Amino acid sequence: MTLAEAAARAAQLGDTDRELSQLRNEWGEELEAAARDPDFRRRTVAYRAIGQFRFRQKVELLRRGLEDQSPACRGSALLSLEQLSRESPGVVNGVRPLLHELVTRDPNEAVRRLAVMVLKNGSPQPNTMQLLQALGQDDEEPRELREAATKIAAVLKKKTGR
Repeated sequence: MTLAEAAARAAQLGDTDRELSQLRNEWGEELEAAARDPDFRRRTVAYRAIGQFRFRQKVELLRRGLEDQSPACRGSALLSLEQLSRESPGVVNGVRPLLHELVTRDPNEAVRRLAVMVLKNGSPQPNTMQLLQALGQDDEEPRELREAATKIAAVLKKKTGR
């Protein structure tokens, strides 16, 4: 079984499933090694696997993924962050400055949109809502990015009750 296959199996299991725990134990070291591999394809699989394994202890590895030179790796790390943060906004709040940086400065539009989508799972911080509202109104930004930013700003505003 490969890391990708083990991660796909883990994604099918419930959080309390004993098999998930066994897979984490079995694949934890392999995942760490793959996240540090020179080949971006292996790193991409590793960053995505963190979310599939629901490895909250590996959030620091995801931070590295957000700073990776490969847009595929940054995207995989964002997908895992989104998955891990669905029930715990602290995951997003812990990397918020990096997410803001990706939203505003990443050269890859898909990575920027993914970073916007991850912000929806965080707590509704005023600086994040202002950033997204400004991005949504900037006619020089791509339409899909503006639409995503506007939508997520509205979701965060609803969370504040205003």
